[in-house]
Amino acid sequence: MAASLAAHDRQRVTVLGSTGSIGLSTLDVVRRHRDRYRVRALCAHRQADVLFEQCLEFSPDYAVLGDPQAAAELQRRLVSAALATEVLSGVDALERMAALPEVDAVMAAIVGAAGLRPTLAAARAGKRILLANKEALVMAGPVFMRVVQENGAVLLPIDSEHNAIFQSLPSGFKSDLSRDLAARGVKRLLLTASGGPFRQADPERLSEVTPEQAVAHPNWSMGRKISVDSATMMNKGLEVIEAHWLFGVPADRIDVVIHPQSVIHSMVEYIDGSVIAQLGNPDMRTPIAHALAYPERIESGVAPLDLFRVARFDFEMPDVERFPCLALAFRALRAGDSAPATLNAANEVAVQAFLDGQLGFMEIPALVAAALDALPPRPLLSLDDVLAADAAAREFAVSHLSAQQPA
Repeated sequence: MAASLAAHDRQRVTVLGSTGSIGLSTLDVVRRHRDRYRVRALCAHRQADVLFEQCLEFSPDYAVLGDPQAAAELQRRLVSAALATEVLSGVDALERMAALPEVDAVMAAIVGAAGLRPTLAAARAGKRILLANKEALVMAGPVFMRVVQENGAVLLPIDSEHNAIFQSLPSGFKSDLSRDLAARGVKRLLLTASGGPFRQADPERLSEVTPEQAVAHPNWSMGRKISVDSATMMNKGLEVIEAHWLFGVPADRIDVVIHPQSVIHSMVEYIDGSVIAQLGNPDMRTPIAHALAYPERIESGVAPLDLFRVARFDFEMPDVERFPCLALAFRALRAGDSAPATLNAANEVAVQAFLDGQLGFMEIPALVAAALDALPPRPLLSLDDVLAADAAAREFAVSHLSAQQPA
């Protein structure tokens, strides 16, 4: 697959996770540029009604749902609407959509470990990957980056922080195993973080936080799981691990800076003292439009940044007493091998338990720390190694949770 397209061609796109927040924003950008983009496949987990409406609007060749019965019902509805879209189901179908020969770009926006296999399939097929799925790098960093390099895939980061760093790096940077930013004058990466809803909260009161409070992010509109990760700052910790793999920078040259306005999305410091930053309103359509059109620029629908309204930029060091998950992520990155996969899996179990009312907010980092303590890092040489580490961490976390529940 050619990663670049002739200027007169429409870019053909698969959207993995089309009904989630990133998927919806992606389709909003595509909607503004129908002359440039053609949606070939839309994939969702369970929101069949939303996927049906998307199919009516974008007429993809394929649609995928997780549940076979829901997929069959969607197919019936599409036939009744006189649409020729073929509906499939399951993980194998997701992998097929990510690797379709007629697709140029894949938006990898399935949340959690479920997005790992299709994102790897896109890399094996040498696709242009718009990477919003953290787990491909957090769980399987060495495996994923090797597959990217061996198959000539192109990685374009969608997380606002990594996209900001990408835009602030020396021209011609490519995310593969051959990159050496130090040789090009890069001293340090500065990932900004809003601090979430509890940036100024009394640490002693955090044990009383409810799921409703945790998902109420002050600046960004996100799904429930990632909103909790933002509240614990695990999301920023996972982004540190991502940055290590995307940009080839060790943990001691990646810093996190609290920036409550969420206008400076990240910064790159150079050896000559320069610091280059990317600014913009907090709206995911900006990095999505950048990645879709790269190296060109297209209109995203995001309002221009009004610096006079922002008026000021504040910066703080993160408080690891308030945000122990951030320290745990750095610990996992330094430990290497399977430790980040353990961190991610235990966190997914802990966050779901918190959302279900089975675990307290400050018990999330406690469970993750227990998993890192109990499961020593193991080398990751293949996808099977990654999945084994993920399964072991989940099994430990579930067992640990069960042991803590009252009889």
